[in-house]
Amino acid sequence: MQSCTSQHSILKVEVYETSAEGHQLEKLNLSDAKNDGENVSAIILNPNKTFQKILGFGGAFTESSAYLYSKLGQANKDKIISAYFGEDGAKYSLTRTVIASTDFALGHYSYVSDPEDLDLKTFSISHDLEYLIPMIKDAQKTSKNNFKIIASPWTAPPFMKDNNSWIDGKLLPKYNKTWALFFEKYLAEYQKKDINIWGLTVENEPNGNGGNWESMRFRPKEMTDFVQNYLGPQLENSPFKNVKILGYDQNRADLLKWTKEMYRSKESSKYFAGAAIHWYDSTYDYFPQILDEAHAQNPDKLIIQTEACVDADVPHWEDDAWYWNKEATDWGFDWASKEDKYLHPKYVPVYRYARDIIGCLNHSVSGWIDWNMILDKQGGPNWFKNWCVAPVIVDPEKDQVYFTPIYYVMAQFSKFIEPNAVRIDLKNDNEKLMTTAVKNPNGDLVVVIFNPSEEVQKGKIVLGKKVANYEISKKAIQTIIIKN
Repeated sequence: MQSCTSQHSILKVEVYETSAEGHQLEKLNLSDAKNDGENVSAIILNPNKTFQKILGFGGAFTESSAYLYSKLGQANKDKIISAYFGEDGAKYSLTRTVIASTDFALGHYSYVSDPEDLDLKTFSISHDLEYLIPMIKDAQKTSKNNFKIIASPWTAPPFMKDNNSWIDGKLLPKYNKTWALFFEKYLAEYQKKDINIWGLTVENEPNGNGGNWESMRFRPKEMTDFVQNYLGPQLENSPFKNVKILGYDQNRADLLKWTKEMYRSKESSKYFAGAAIHWYDSTYDYFPQILDEAHAQNPDKLIIQTEACVDADVPHWEDDAWYWNKEATDWGFDWASKEDKYLHPKYVPVYRYARDIIGCLNHSVSGWIDWNMILDKQGGPNWFKNWCVAPVIVDPEKDQVYFTPIYYVMAQFSKFIEPNAVRIDLKNDNEKLMTTAVKNPNGDLVVVIFNPSEEVQKGKIVLGKKVANYEISKKAIQTIIIKN
């Protein structure tokens, strides 16, 4: 416990909270919070000790989300885009989109289908013009922070693979050059639509997904060889040499064997801006030791969380309480191996998000991206019936929209932590809380507190000789802004 005496002056703060009791990004007045005494819990900030730069937070533009968006009335379209990208909303700054089809699509598709077209002269993104691109364009019109987009393929066209299938299989060596060109063509065609892609992942889930939906397998050496010998040089000698290449793009438990290979030499590592990760290995463990070791392997490289969701569950419609209770199950609850079953107990959806984002930030992750921005009441559309949950659920037939508590938890971070913020050091002596803090480019400090306990937690935030009392509701997440 920290001793806080009268020699401290008062910090001026703004406080916003989302809680199980009903706060939804609500601004609170904590000027009356009393934490007097010599020994109270303290969060001590040290802005002079800094860590990674923060790229941002956000979600994914998928065909499923964009299709549902297109079916809504204009008022609800505006409401959703404003909620995600507007200055009064979550202010998403880092997003993801898909390169051709995924399970969250209306069916299989790619941008080229002729096996003889090695120069990709028939390459076309016309499929994306119906749903995906219009949604991205609407977001661009609303956003003031020029959000970044990371694009990911789930598979090459079947003709380029050794099994001639959308699912599983590997890229045939004779198509290495063509597949690298495919990425450049994609970047060029999107640029023509005034959509500049900031980064690419080489392959979504290169370890495969159990042979269920679009996928293409790589081993760590195979992906690194492809980037070093084909994709890296292809982009380096194109107008897109500054587009970031991210390796891996799957669950954290396997991260180290991938980064070890990616950064095996100067020749390979120079093309990788960093690694992408997912959270599906566990419903409670964010793998801090693995994140720390991956960062230590090459501290100059990024680690970006590119996908997370409440998976293997159908959304609960207009039932906020469900999202605050330990009732959700994931794929591993039924299907994980016996030795890994312990990693997949039932969990509280809101807690999983808050714990994972704070845990990632505290262990060198620079950006955190949710999966689908919009899904329907079934958790789709998904051609494989791989139902999941999104922060925003819609009923397109009735033109209705439901903002789940997950949306507000995401916004507790994305609305207040600006792109290019830097994480700062803090010490927190209340073991019931998870905390993180950053310094925004304008000099404001942002502290995020997560309280999963069943009691209100009180304490002080200490910045040098200045102090502010805090009081966070039970089962809540709170963001405190200390103005510069």
